[in-house]
Amino acid sequence: MSTPIEMSSNRLISVDAYRGTVMFLMLAEVLRLGAVADALPDSTFWKFLAFHQSHIPWISCTLHDLIQPSFSMLVGVVLPFSLENRRQRGESNLSMTLHALLRSFLLIFLGIFLRSLGREQTNFTFDDTLTQIGMGYFFLYLLGRTNWIVQLLAFLGILIGYWGFFAAYPLPGPDFDWAKAGVPADWQHHLKGFSAHWNKNTNPAWAFDVWWMNLFPRANPFTHSGGGYCTLSFIPTLGTMLLGLLTGQWLMSDRDPWRKVAGLVFASAACFGIAFAAAHFDICPIVKRIWTPAWVFFAGGWGLAILASYYVIVDVLGFQKWAFPVIVIGSNSIVAYCSEWVLYGPIRAALDRHIGQKPFELAGPAYEPLLHGIAVLAIVWLILFWMYRRRIFIRI
Repeated sequence: MSTPIEMSSNRLISVDAYRGTVMFLMLAEVLRLGAVADALPDSTFWKFLAFHQSHIPWISCTLHDLIQPSFSMLVGVVLPFSLENRRQRGESNLSMTLHALLRSFLLIFLGIFLRSLGREQTNFTFDDTLTQIGMGYFFLYLLGRTNWIVQLLAFLGILIGYWGFFAAYPLPGPDFDWAKAGVPADWQHHLKGFSAHWNKNTNPAWAFDVWWMNLFPRANPFTHSGGGYCTLSFIPTLGTMLLGLLTGQWLMSDRDPWRKVAGLVFASAACFGIAFAAAHFDICPIVKRIWTPAWVFFAGGWGLAILASYYVIVDVLGFQKWAFPVIVIGSNSIVAYCSEWVLYGPIRAALDRHIGQKPFELAGPAYEPLLHGIAVLAIVWLILFWMYRRRIFIRI
């Protein structure tokens, strides 16, 4: 799994650049922009940056909220390229199927493993990015073996079915125990009207987790997720990956490049239109934390628009040099993802031990978290650059 390999000839550099940008935004959490904004309360600039490095409490979106759906969509985008490469290498259907199944389990295992670091016992959680992708990946693979009509019908069926699942669940009654759900009855982000079916910790996905999560060893009984996240969000996440699958097949076709761009732009506009219409007419709110169907379309609209931009600039026009720093990250996205959990602590400790705090306070105490984070991020990038130069690409 860690042997050097050649990057495939049909690989889209724009996909690596987009993925690398997404992973950079995730790694950039180490810059601690929120701490800088707190130290400079009168600065609207740092408040703006800090806002987009945090998650929205419930409805709407920040830049940081687009990281997970972008990563999930790109899993679908690269699948048709991966399948074609394996076919060209002469792999059998059985071999590819077993690989997809193994990959699903490895992603789930890795997500739980990373979330368990520093804990006294295994932290069984299934709302992590990797576990969510892992639970849907094998189904994505099976659908990737079908035609685009089946895939589109599956995409629509998943979203409509999941919408109906929430819409049919009864709203909390007057005797509902809000404390048990971990959210105040007068929480300012509660939705009204029909959209109340997608409120925090009062929905069917939350009810499922109250049963499901308590099947695993826990220090205390599970009653709710503090962020409102749910295991069953892997189902609409599969919808996001299917949108990526359809996109990847469109990009892999022999159509004219500018026609491909036009298709991506049209699909992006359609996704935005559906999302905003669903929210405006109180059909379904745009909520990332429980991955509502409207969120699938909203985040998909952003993902398609960004991918179209990268595809034009990097693959069609050929401007690639500017993207090299993020391509290095995107080429080893699993390593980049794990580094936030595994490398940040040791690197920070080494910097403090060998350099101390004073060099990071030269611009003033308010900027110490930022400069410290830049140093950590630079070291992680150099590790990824070393791997890139030696053609070492870690795949699961």
